[in-house]
Amino acid sequence: MTKITKEMNFNEIMQKHPEAIEILLEKGMHCVGCPMSMQETLEEGALAHGFDVEKLVKELNTKLNKK
Repeated sequence: MTKITKEMNFNEIMQKHPEAIEILLEKGMHCVGCPMSMQETLEEGALAHGFDVEKLVKELNTKLNKK
């Protein structure tokens, strides 16, 4: 399984890990539905929403590995 990284854009995350969409939406990161999702990285989205990107990446990968 490919791990999610902060350098991945939202479109790439949605394609490789569609189950991550629910987690991101629960956090209020509606970037997954934004036209900018093809260009914006997870790091850029996390910073815009005030999240610690390293914690977010760890949480996403931990939750995805449990499924």
